[in-house]
Amino acid sequence: MEHKTILYISDKASSSNSVLAALKETGCEVVSTNSATEGVALLYVMHSVAAVVLDNHSREQVSFDVVESLREIRPNVPLMLQCSDQIDSPPSLTDGCVSADKLTIALQHLLIAEPVV
Repeated sequence: MEHKTILYISDKASSSNSVLAALKETGCEVVSTNSATEGVALLYVMHSVAAVVLDNHSREQVSFDVVESLREIRPNVPLMLQCSDQIDSPPSLTDGCVSADKLTIALQHLLIAEPVV
């Protein structure tokens, strides 16, 4: 089985534990950071990233600016926004926006469909 890692970027410690638990249910290793800047830097050095999950309400930078930076570094890695509510039309540079309770299912679907980069 190929090693897969999910990068989780959030500045909200209150929601991090439940989201981290959901991410671990995918069977992937989870690397998390509370800094959007650090998350972008981590993506440069991480060798095998299956997906990136970004809290949609990051205070450090506007989430969509972070999305653009992440896409420039790894254009083929699935990028999921974690939102409090489901969004039917997610931003064009993302692969979706889901609530924490649907995050595991959405990521499992993405990880089956997408190769690890």
